[in-house]
Amino acid sequence: MTLYSVKHRTQYQYTHPVRFGRHRLMFRPRDSFDQTLLACSLQTSPPPSSVRWIYDVFGNCIALVDIEASSSELVIETRIKLDHTVHVPLDLEMHTDVRGYPFSYDDDEIIDLGRTIERHYPDVDDAVLHWARQFVPVGSSARTGHVLMTLCYAIRESFSYSRREKHGIQTPAETLRLRSGTCRDFALLMMEAVRSLGLAARFVTGYIYVPDRDGDHNLGGGATHAWCQVYLPGAGWVEFDPTNGIVGNRELIRVGVARDPKQAIPLSGSFEGKAGRLIDMTVQVNVTTTE
Repeated sequence: MTLYSVKHRTQYQYTHPVRFGRHRLMFRPRDSFDQTLLACSLQTSPPPSSVRWIYDVFGNCIALVDIEASSSELVIETRIKLDHTVHVPLDLEMHTDVRGYPFSYDDDEIIDLGRTIERHYPDVDDAVLHWARQFVPVGSSARTGHVLMTLCYAIRESFSYSRREKHGIQTPAETLRLRSGTCRDFALLMMEAVRSLGLAARFVTGYIYVPDRDGDHNLGGGATHAWCQVYLPGAGWVEFDPTNGIVGNRELIRVGVARDPKQAIPLSGSFEGKAGRLIDMTVQVNVTTTE
C-alpha cells in the first residue's frame, strides 16, 4: 500500500472586488477497498460563510461553498491524504461467459447500466465505430480483456497529449481526427469507442501520481486527471487510463465518476460582475507519496 498526499490550489484574480456565487467542489476521494481516505481539508480566502456536503446522483461527495465577503482574489485550496492499494483486475476474474467478445450483460445489469451503454455523441460516417472495430479480431478468437487493453494502449501510443487551458472537451470524432487532446478528451474517446462495441463505460475524474524518478513520465500531472471505467461482469468497474496506457488503478486516485464528463467538473462557481473582471486563473495540483 502507498500513502498519497494531494494539494489542489485554485486561484482567481479580478480587476476589482467582486461578490461570489456558490462554488461546487468535487475533490473528496471515493472511499473503497483500494483507497481509504485518511484526512481531508478545505480552505478558502476569503473564508467561507458556509460549507455544505451532499452526495450527487452518482454517489460522489460534493462540497457546496458560499462566500459572503467581496474580494479581488479568490483562493480555494484542498488537501487530502489517503491509503492507496494497487488493484489490477485480471482477465481470469471475469465471468467465463464474458471473456470472449462479443457478450451480453444479463437483464438485471442492463437495467442499471442503462445510459452508460448508449453512445452520447454524434459519429459522422461511424468513424469512431470503425476505429474501435479494428481492435476486435475477426472470428471467435476475440478476448474481451485483450480488446480493451489494446484499445487503451492504442490511444497512448498513437495520439499526442496536449494540455489545453480553455474549458470544455472535444467530441470523440474530433479527437480521432486531430489525433491529439487532453486526458479528458482521451477518456471520452475510449468511452464512446467502448460503447460503440456494446459495453458500459463511465467517466472518472481524480488525480495521478507522477513519479519523478526511474525515467517514469506519466502524463497529466500538475492538474486534475481523467480516465474511464468499463463494466465487466465478475471484474466490476475496471479502470482504463488511455492517456498513460494504465489498466487498473496504479498511481490513480479516484475522486468522482459520471456518465458524461460534463457531470464531473472538479470546481465550478460564479461571481457578480462583468466577465472581463476575471483576469487570471491558475491551478496547481501536487501529489506526493511516502511508502
